[in-house]
Amino acid sequence: MSEPVTERVAGTPENVTSSEGGGKASEPVTERVAGTPENVTSSDAGAGGGPAGRRMAIVVSRFNEMVTELLLEGAREGLAKLDVDEEAVTVVHVPGAFELPLVAQRLASSGDHDAVICLGAVIRGETDHHIHVGGQAAAGCQRVQLDTGVPVVFGVVTTDTLEQALERAGAGTGRHGNKGFDSAVAAVEMADLLRQLPQSFPC
Repeated sequence: MSEPVTERVAGTPENVTSSEGGGKASEPVTERVAGTPENVTSSDAGAGGGPAGRRMAIVVSRFNEMVTELLLEGAREGLAKLDVDEEAVTVVHVPGAFELPLVAQRLASSGDHDAVICLGAVIRGETDHHIHVGGQAAAGCQRVQLDTGVPVVFGVVTTDTLEQALERAGAGTGRHGNKGFDSAVAAVEMADLLRQLPQSFPC
């Protein structure tokens, strides 16, 4: 088993994948955003989002990518099983778990998404760095959903070893499932629940 990633790779290739609306797009349209090279891929079609018109966003960390990409696969699978159109899912990659809340805030504030799913992997190292990163990422995601009223699901696995993280991303025996899949299910449930609840309750 290889060691967990201990440093980030510079650059932001293919940072954002955004699919707009229903129907199938033939080829993705590549745009430039904020001066970063080829960091946005957008497939534009009509309005969509599945039977209930759900629109979801996924923010995924590139740090410990062998884990987070499995989480992303699980999240996509979970949304598909709940009839969320692939074209109605926006995926944004960020450097690490610490950066998840800021991008989640931008997406949640846009009004374009019914929920935001944050995916990452924070693995214990030789210092206490993982404690600060994981705790602040969780607190930031909680703050975003309370400030915006848009569900933000914390799908960051925090483990002692890489093997434990992979187990929770659907690899190995699979006995822990895939936390990306679980996060997608929670996101759809919360989005649907908030649609049913009144905007405010009488005092």
